[in-house]
Formats: sequence, C-alpha cells, structure tokens
Amino acid sequence: MTEADFDAIWRTQDEIRTVVNAVLGESIWNLSYSQRRMAIELELTVHLDEESISSLCGQFPISADYDGEGIKGTKFVFYP
Repeated sequence: MTEADFDAIWRTQDEIRTVVNAVLGESIWNLSYSQRRMAIELELTVHLDEESISSLCGQFPISADYDGEGIKGTKFVFYP
C-alpha cells in the first residue's frame, strides 16, 4: 500500500467521523483500517435499530455495509 493510499484512507475516515458526529454525536468506539479485510471498520458506542442503520448508511460519503453488532455497538464496514 502506498502513501497515497493511506492518505485517501485517512481522508475517508475523517469524512466518516464527520457524518457520525453530525448525526449521532461523539459515538465512535473504533474507526480503523483493516489490512486483512482491505476495508475501513467502524464500531459505534451505541446499538442502532434497523431504521437508524439504514438512515446512517445513506449519509456516508462511500458505501457502508452493516457489519453486525459488536461488544460496544453497531458495526459498519467500508470498502474504499
């Protein structure tokens, strides 16, 4: 992975963080890049219902997939 790739990932993570903070407030438990999955993983500190998950997914700058429920909250995955 090149430095340019990491720059794009960091920018995307910032955009994801901005959406979450605007919609849910400070509720990010984990936001990181997984080299194994080649994806950005997000876990919230809250568990969302189906309607809220769908609404939030529609606001992200790139496609988001529901990734289940983690220990702390709802999880999403992004494939940049």
